[in-house]
Amino acid sequence: MDQGLFFAFFILVAILMVAGVVLSIRAAQKRREDLLAWATRNGLTYSSENVSGFDEQYPWFSCLRNGDNRYAYNTIEGIYNKRWMLAFDYHYQTYSTDSKGNRQTHHHHFSAVLVNTGLPLEPLSISGESIFSRIGEFFGAGDIDFESTEFSDQFRVTSPNKRWAYDVLHQSTMEFLLTSPRFALEMGGPFIIAWNSGTFEVEQFEQAVQVIDGIITRLPNYLVRELKGKD
Repeated sequence: MDQGLFFAFFILVAILMVAGVVLSIRAAQKRREDLLAWATRNGLTYSSENVSGFDEQYPWFSCLRNGDNRYAYNTIEGIYNKRWMLAFDYHYQTYSTDSKGNRQTHHHHFSAVLVNTGLPLEPLSISGESIFSRIGEFFGAGDIDFESTEFSDQFRVTSPNKRWAYDVLHQSTMEFLLTSPRFALEMGGPFIIAWNSGTFEVEQFEQAVQVIDGIITRLPNYLVRELKGKD
């Protein structure tokens, strides 16, 4: 490649890189505008500021404890569907070393919705079944099986208390989750969190709230009475 062609190629690459950055900035701005509009329509408060300490404030949730340099941003908070809700994007970073010993930083972003049930929930984790979770089960990871083969095939459920898992995930709730948008779900304290890798569109925040609400409204009456008796 002669010098002129090399220079032209360099300029083209630079233009494409700048264009990529500009498009990324515009997309992020458009998303912030969409989230603000959704929050405003629903009487919720929105902030784009970075907020640290969620891992300590909500210590029950493993998704908030990965990596370091953790912080939430694009937070939306308030009463939604008659319950307190917190929706947010989350950042953390991990590191790797290449063959030459150079350290590389990897930035990870995902979205989540956290809802306060007002009940003292026991730990419970529900996630999509995968080849990796099946390997974990083979080596003794505590995946709980249910009478519904379809549900057990599609979801991985873990909890220190199997009875609690069976109480929460009865037939109606399993059928609901099988036909709902898929999120990773965890219970802890009075909260249920729904999240996935990658950031949500506005409608996915709404879907996450609906999935959590569907679980709460299907809690058996006897279980709700027991939980309220523990307060």
